[in-house]
Order: sequence, then structure tokens, then C-alpha cells
Amino acid sequence: MGEALEQPPYKAAPVAPVLYIKPPNTYRPHGAEVPVPTGVEALEVNGVLAVVIGRTACRVAERNALGHVLGYAVAIDVCIPHASLHRPAIRQRCRDGFLPIGPWIVARDEVADPDALTIVVSVNGEETSRYALSDLVRPAAQMIADVSEFMTLSEGDALLVGLAPDGPRARVGDRVEARIDGVGALSCTLVAEASA
Repeated sequence: MGEALEQPPYKAAPVAPVLYIKPPNTYRPHGAEVPVPTGVEALEVNGVLAVVIGRTACRVAERNALGHVLGYAVAIDVCIPHASLHRPAIRQRCRDGFLPIGPWIVARDEVADPDALTIVVSVNGEETSRYALSDLVRPAAQMIADVSEFMTLSEGDALLVGLAPDGPRARVGDRVEARIDGVGALSCTLVAEASA
């Protein structure tokens, strides 16, 4: 966000995680179609790591946080591009089908260090984004600790980490793939939203 963080209403970088939600209506499996709303030219498609909770996490310490993780999956965080920095982007992020996730969950013990992973996004087979989770402001364990301080995370919940700035764009007909070595590869195809 750069200098925008210095402007009202923020006036400084956040000291706590900036969160948004992806409710159940957004979920889609591997290989699914993602609807592009009428009038929207392109969608932002970010590959992210889904940290899947395996047991209840409430006010956990960072040193114990990964013990609450069941495993990891690949997700594609889809969003209508927007310029709003001051309000939750519910209309842009929470549309039906805006979170392909899968194709499986890799057990926690099979990933030595989630913060050492790299997410690669391709559109129509061409790499458009590469993001190292080592660049995160908060490591995965700290994110779990910070969020569970005020919100209980339950079995099956997922925290999405690794949202790169200025994610790639995709249009109707494009095939999007997100890949994380050691976790998996997930794909979806963008289609025109069916008219009601």
C-alpha cells in the first residue's frame, strides 16, 4: 500500500493483521469454474497458502501455534480489482466461487517450514507471479497467534497467507494455476457469470 498507509484514516502501518473473510459460498474445488461478474473486465487472481486448522486455537502462543494446524493446501484468492483501502472489500472478495482451494491437504508434518514456501501463479501456462512466503510481515505461526487472540479458530477453518501485492489479472476463458512445491497445484477456469 506504500504511502497510502500514511494517509487518513490510517496515518501509519497497521500493528495487527489486516483481515478479510472468505465465507463458504466462495469455496470451489480444484478444476472448477469461477464466474466473472457481468461488467467486470478482469479479476485479480492471487495464489495463497491455506493454513488449515486441525484443533481449536484460542489465544495460543506463537511457539505453540503450528501445533493447531492440520495441514496446508493451495488456494486461489479471487477478487474484483478495487481501490478501496479504507473499507472491507466484501462485494469484491466474497462472491460465489471466489476461492478455489485444494486439491488436497498436505499434513503439517510433511511441510518442514511453511514460511519457506514459494507460490507461483500462471495464467494460460505463463508465469505471472512468484511470491516467497519468507517475505511475509508475519510468519504463519505469528498470524495464528495474533488472530486467535481475539477470534477462536475451529477445526476446518483456514487462514490464507501470502497475498502478494498487485496480483495477476485474468479474464473470461483464462485458465489460472497456483502451485506451491511440496503442497500441490490448483487450477480453475474463468467463465462468464450466468445471467439470472
